[in-house]
Amino acid sequence: MEVGSSGCSGARTVAACVIGGIVLGASVLALHLAGPVSIPSLPPVDALRRRFRRRPVRVYMDGCFDMMHYGHCNALRQARALGDELIVGVISDEEIKANKGPPVTPLHDRMIMVRAVKWVDDIIPDAPYAITEDFMNKLFNEYSIDYIIHGDDPCLLPDGTDAYALAKRAGRYKQIKRTEGVSTTDIVGRMLLCVRERSSSDAHNHSSLQRQFSGGHGQKIDDGGSGIGTRVSHFLPTSRRIVQFSNSRGPGPDSRVVYIDGAFDLFHAGHVEILRLARGLGDFLLVGIHTDQTISSTRGRHRPIMNLHERSLSVLACRYVDEVIIGAPWDISKDTITTFNISLVVHGTIAENMDFMQDDSNPYAVPMAMGIYHRLESPLDITTSTIIRRIVANHEAYQKRNEKKEASEKKYYESKSFINGE
Repeated sequence: MEVGSSGCSGARTVAACVIGGIVLGASVLALHLAGPVSIPSLPPVDALRRRFRRRPVRVYMDGCFDMMHYGHCNALRQARALGDELIVGVISDEEIKANKGPPVTPLHDRMIMVRAVKWVDDIIPDAPYAITEDFMNKLFNEYSIDYIIHGDDPCLLPDGTDAYALAKRAGRYKQIKRTEGVSTTDIVGRMLLCVRERSSSDAHNHSSLQRQFSGGHGQKIDDGGSGIGTRVSHFLPTSRRIVQFSNSRGPGPDSRVVYIDGAFDLFHAGHVEILRLARGLGDFLLVGIHTDQTISSTRGRHRPIMNLHERSLSVLACRYVDEVIIGAPWDISKDTITTFNISLVVHGTIAENMDFMQDDSNPYAVPMAMGIYHRLESPLDITTSTIIRRIVANHEAYQKRNEKKEASEKKYYESKSFINGE
């Protein structure tokens, strides 16, 4: 029985194969007689990739960005690393005045500064100080924001509530590490100290601003009787931070290298605009940043307000700058021009030091003799002294603002713990 069953099964299999072959052959013959068949074409690979690619992650960070410094820039760099596109809200003058005191820099200048930071993709002017429900919904719906970013330091409203409470409750909040060593309060304090030193007699034997702030002494300076000192948080430069701010590219062999030098102290909108124009004259913008000692010898012992490394990071964060020389020489020599393959040396019409043409030791004598010196018309009439004069003119208002802010900063530093971040 088993042998017979196996034989029948084998016969059926052979018959099925024969019939299947006949059907397949007939199908092929029919296709041949019918002519070529039109097969729908598939979309290109790039189109498929675009169709299924995820939407860019958009993150939002706001701030006053008053007297913008490398700490602001580092915060924006960290925020940008948490997404694909960074949208920045620049808080209005009115909101700053209501919540913190009078701003040093007007909104127009602050917008110029924020737009120039190379990690920023777009800005929202006149942003509110607090994230309200209406504004948060606007960010999510109109601007397609995925996350709202802020530093690990608390941001409290005048009533003591958290300015980012709604974003935290919505689960759309991310935190970055606050940059150590600088704040707007600290910088204003440096200038207020400068004012106090100038009004003090030599008998008080105050140490110079440069030794106090660039020398790395994290001490408190008596503010002249109010009992609240200006907290001095010193900057500890690291090679990693410089790499994070630097560009990875150098000039090509045929690149037109444009060179501009200066102090770039209290990096401001006037600096940004002259750098923008300078970059437009070539393919690669090289910026020379003078040493603290050079600036002190030409501007006085109270300058610079920011030390060399602080000024270097602020300039490196500017999208128009390709490279910097940290501690550039005062005189531009033939060797410097040859070493960096400089095609053009430029200088603005608005600057702290405009007497170099009359000096016996003109620092631009060599590029002038070579015919590669160009004087650029400065778009804005702003200098570092302009900002210092604003502080001096409103000394009492800024002193009160600093005293209020110093209390919260002191609390932050006393209770802060290590946070992993960049």
